[in-house]
Amino acid sequence: MIKKIERVRAGEKVFDWLLLLFSIGVLFEAYRIDDGLRLNSAGSFPIGLALIMIVSSLAILFSHRRKQRDPTILNAAQEFKVFLSEHFKTHIIVFSIVSMMYLAAIVWTSFYISTFIFLAAMFVYYRQGKIISSLLIASLAIAVIYVLFTMVFRVYLP
Repeated sequence: MIKKIERVRAGEKVFDWLLLLFSIGVLFEAYRIDDGLRLNSAGSFPIGLALIMIVSSLAILFSHRRKQRDPTILNAAQEFKVFLSEHFKTHIIVFSIVSMMYLAAIVWTSFYISTFIFLAAMFVYYRQGKIISSLLIASLAIAVIYVLFTMVFRVYLP
């Protein structure tokens, strides 16, 4: 009987370790909320979530211990190149850059203007140039946000 060898994707084991380190950092910051662990403190819920994250990270690391990387990847530099090509595609980079611009624009313009521009730009980009319908969808989304937050919830958005 032939046993199928499970493969990890490029960079997956490094990501697993980074996830564990991040979870430990979350636990540390959650502990600092009230300088201790008390059941009724403000930090008890974040500490519980951090512990769940740590247990989950350890379970993932344990499940990946026997997995091997693709035999066509020969060294760490090649694995890094494969990782970049798999996980940093053009549409992800564009969205990340435009999202950062959107967050910066909220400071200088209102929430509604910057959100409309962001949504319209992303809809046009991802819908491959369908400008009129993208503008209509963005307008409808802003109208729904305005009605929900301003009229229903009575929350002021900057």
